[in-house]
Amino acid sequence: MFTGLIQAVGTVSKLDRRGHSAQLHICSSMAADNLELGESIAVNGACLTVVSWNAECFCVDVSPETLDRTTLGQLRPGSEVNLERALRLADRLGGHLVSGHIDCTATVRRRYQDQNSIRFEFNVPQSALPYLVEKGSVAIDGISLTVNKVDGNGFAVAIIPHSLAHTTLRSCREGTSVNIETDILGRYVERLLRFQSGKDEPQGVSLDFLAKNGFL
Repeated sequence: MFTGLIQAVGTVSKLDRRGHSAQLHICSSMAADNLELGESIAVNGACLTVVSWNAECFCVDVSPETLDRTTLGQLRPGSEVNLERALRLADRLGGHLVSGHIDCTATVRRRYQDQNSIRFEFNVPQSALPYLVEKGSVAIDGISLTVNKVDGNGFAVAIIPHSLAHTTLRSCREGTSVNIETDILGRYVERLLRFQSGKDEPQGVSLDFLAKNGFL
């Protein structure tokens, strides 16, 4: 699990394609920070496993599923990526719970200045819209952000100067593709509301059902 608070921005040195999978080599100060073989690092929001490292770079495996569902396959030498090591139980949870499992990709529809922040509007697949809630949480390329607005095609967020300066959002423009992870709590709540406990039978939502399952 992760928090969506980016700890470093790394630079891709190589994307080594191996059939339908790949190995991704990333240079970052994080490589010298007591990494462990097999530990998880979120790379642009995707949870990947460290397989080797040296003082300057580390290497992670990328599965065919991850290449299909994320923007990682579009990375090239010189591309910047957001990095976060896995959450420890003693850490502050300053963002929100992020699993590192990407739901879909989105495209920047619009970027514009709004007083002291930069507004981004994103187009997302229709299948992701039910999990995006105004004032709820979303992870964009691994960055924990608050949804400001939802419409029929996507959603919008406001980025403060600190987040813009310390993440890859600084280079995002109209047409840029990003990884999206919706709030994991929303998916679990939907599952609970749609099915009775232990049964695969659809169930309507009522006040009695909400009370019985601890929502009231």
